Amino acid sequence: MSESSDGPRAAGLRSAGRRGGAVVGGRGEDELGHVFAALADPTRRAMIDALLRDGTTSVPTLSAELPITRQAVAKHLATLDAAGLVERAPGAGREVRYRLRDGALESASEWLARTEAAWGRRLERLKDAVEQRA
Repeated sequence: MSESSDGPRAAGLRSAGRRGGAVVGGRGEDELGHVFAALADPTRRAMIDALLRDGTTSVPTLSAELPITRQAVAKHLATLDAAGLVERAPGAGREVRYRLRDGALESASEWLARTEAAWGRRLERLKDAVEQRA
């Protein structure tokens, strides 16, 4: 079985997005896992940065900016799409453009905020316990 340059994890993301089960377009039982897995790759983060900067982009534009082939750009965009982070945008003629999906990071941001708050409370209790013993 051949794996993509993204590795078996990303290949699993793409295939999971096509199944009729838990994940549809990156949304499902482990939405956060798909988002964080997609964002773990520095090339995909560079693509997100380009979209934040430009609003929309295309495979040819990204392949001119990044040191990877058009096919690799398309695979990375498919992974971002499966995680629910990007979507196709209207383009001129046959051009396919991509943009960030509105609200795509809301659940991840909320999870991070809750986790940070809980972590902070635990660290504060640890600090108090250590200071009481000193």
